[in-house]
Amino acid sequence: MDIIHLLPDSVANQIAAGEVVQRPASVIKELMENAIDAGASTVDVLVQDAGRTSIQVIDDGKGMTETDARMAFERHATSKIAKAEDLFTLQTMGFRGEALPSIAAVSQVKLTTRTAEQELGVQLCLEGSRVVSQEVCSCPVGANFEVSNLFFNVPARRKFLKSNQTELNNIIQDFERIALVNPSVAFTLSSNGNRLMQLPAGGSLQRIVGIFGKRLSEQLLPLQVETSLVKISGFVGKPEAARKKGASQYLFVNGRFMRHPRFHYAVMEAFSHLIPEGDQVPYFIFFQVDPANIDVNIHPTKTEIKFENEQEIWSIILAAVRDALGKFNAVPTIDFDVEGRPDIPTYDARGLSDVKVPRVQVNPSYNPFSSHSERSKPARQWEKLFEGAGGKEQGAREYQKTSDLQGNPLALCPSLPASSLFQESQEISSQHYQYKGQYILTAVQSGLMMVDQRRAHIRILYERYMKQMQEHNTATQGLLFPELLELSPSDAALLTGILDDVKALGFDITPLGGSSFSIVGTPSGQANPVAVVQQMVESVKQQDGAHADALHHQLALVLARSNAIEVGEVLTTVQMETLIGDLFQCSNPNLTPNGKTILTILQQEQIDKMFN
Repeated sequence: MDIIHLLPDSVANQIAAGEVVQRPASVIKELMENAIDAGASTVDVLVQDAGRTSIQVIDDGKGMTETDARMAFERHATSKIAKAEDLFTLQTMGFRGEALPSIAAVSQVKLTTRTAEQELGVQLCLEGSRVVSQEVCSCPVGANFEVSNLFFNVPARRKFLKSNQTELNNIIQDFERIALVNPSVAFTLSSNGNRLMQLPAGGSLQRIVGIFGKRLSEQLLPLQVETSLVKISGFVGKPEAARKKGASQYLFVNGRFMRHPRFHYAVMEAFSHLIPEGDQVPYFIFFQVDPANIDVNIHPTKTEIKFENEQEIWSIILAAVRDALGKFNAVPTIDFDVEGRPDIPTYDARGLSDVKVPRVQVNPSYNPFSSHSERSKPARQWEKLFEGAGGKEQGAREYQKTSDLQGNPLALCPSLPASSLFQESQEISSQHYQYKGQYILTAVQSGLMMVDQRRAHIRILYERYMKQMQEHNTATQGLLFPELLELSPSDAALLTGILDDVKALGFDITPLGGSSFSIVGTPSGQANPVAVVQQMVESVKQQDGAHADALHHQLALVLARSNAIEVGEVLTTVQMETLIGDLFQCSNPNLTPNGKTILTILQQEQIDKMFN
């Protein structure tokens, strides 16, 4: 009995949809790229409930005839290529013929389209790859795709979608990528009836400003180089624009967004020794390469691209970025141009014979350990300093002990007998000592405990902030002058979604419309609130999770890190005592919220072995 058979088209389309349509953002990416391939000058994107309920993409491209509209939803039906050789001369975004049938396989699709040669258009409705209706209608030239109830027939896929805020953030990211590389096309993006972005047609820099704001454009340097292998253009950030994370970094080849770790490393290599290690700089780099020298047919998402001359292009990128930095004085240089500078007189020994060279007087017979040595200053009357403090002998002992603790706590005082040293060691065993402004040392019953002061403070603050968010009892301190916070549209949408949680930490933030916010209040003692809120947004963006506890964890951790004491900060004995006491009241005093060690104990047996 034969057991091998062909799969029905509906099943095959659902299998293909598993790779092509991963989330609502995938649908928008495919439909927007089709609009660009159709020669559209205006593309409007409208979503409801982050694409779960409805996705609508409207363009004014050349549209489709009735026959083309039906054929577009068949597997491997495309107008982009006709033979295998066309894969080496691709000038379009799509070519597989899988996007529309994959979308139709997992959603309900309504397409309204008309060409300029026709007076009437056609409206086609599909549900799970099955054509439900087809009728003639009146509509403008172009195409209007409306995708509803995504994954309605694949409940497992729908269940694993993230929160609306996370899915909307992914939609905005894909929207930005396509808008950046097509500045001559006007784009709009609306969510639940609210206009998030409106980008008029213009140049590349104007498009960057429209998406990321003027502040970023002021930190960019133009990049331009043309060789026989590749033409590179775009912008790269100045060294002062470097950030720990969240920098806008985009690579495009032939109008297509790509991920290429090797080319990213080439850009960062040009900034070596100019920015701290681990920092990121923004860049927007556009490559024009002969399509025959690249392969985009690797993955359905088409973001992984192979280059035939990868090593040579790597060297060109490195040289181009370094040239841009040097050309615009972003790299410190030695300036030998002295034309027009005032004359600086040089040293002339003539006429200075009367000037006496200062000499240092040294007493070679001085011995600091001899009571008979001559001293430059009269001896202090130490006994007078401790009068009325329990007698001269007790006062001198207290002063000696304090001096030893402030200087070297392990140094021996030759003026006291061994029995007294042992007694003092018992007396000071409950004291804390700070080592190099980073660690707190204290004696415990099992040995010597060492505590990282910054990590300990992070743990204390983190649990305090988590409790405040749970109880909603944080006090807010109003700012005398509100601070303006400007974000990219994707970051602004993310902040809007977590605004209640941020306010629970003590921030008072008011949306100003668009991507701007006003910070009018902060938690007590909070410094640099703009940078802290930006770090919160970046941290939540990288988390990419919908769980409330995970969101609270990220927000509390960012705020704790920003307010914790820094390495090198000198603490008083009272401050160290308070820090250690608060640490051991925490639920987990051993580890930071992200799993780093806070304290360790050097066992008494180990200490004894060191001296054997």
